[in-house]
Amino acid sequence: MIGQALSDDLRIRILKASAAGMSARQAAARFGVGISTAIRWIARAKEGELTPWPQGWRRPSAVDAHEEFVVALIEERKDVTLDEMAQRLSVERQVKISRSALGAWLRGRGWTFKKRPHTHWSKTGRIS
Repeated sequence: MIGQALSDDLRIRILKASAAGMSARQAAARFGVGISTAIRWIARAKEGELTPWPQGWRRPSAVDAHEEFVVALIEERKDVTLDEMAQRLSVERQVKISRSALGAWLRGRGWTFKKRPHTHWSKTGRIS
C-alpha cells in the first residue's frame, strides 16, 4: 500500500507542539502520525526545512543527456534494436545502459516498437 501525503497543517501542529516542549514521541501519539515521521519533521525543522520535499520526483537517467543521439539512431534506421542502441551508446557515448532500461526509457518518452506489419520505432503523442 502506498502512503498518502500528510497535510501541511498536521506538520505545523507537530512542530508547534515540539516548540512548546512536547517530545517527538508525544507529538506523534497526540496527532496520530508515526514516531519516525514526527522525529524527521522536527529534525528537518531545526535545520530550517519547514516544508515537505516534492513527491513524485524521478531520478534523471544517464541517457537523458543523449536523447538527441538516441532519436538520431532511430531516425537513421527505423528497425534498430535495443541491443544495437545500447551498444552504440556504450561505444560512442560511454553510456552503460541495459536493454531493458533503455526500452523503459524510450517508452517513458512515448516511443514504441511496432512488431507488425512493419517493424519499426514510432513516436506516440504521449510524453511523460
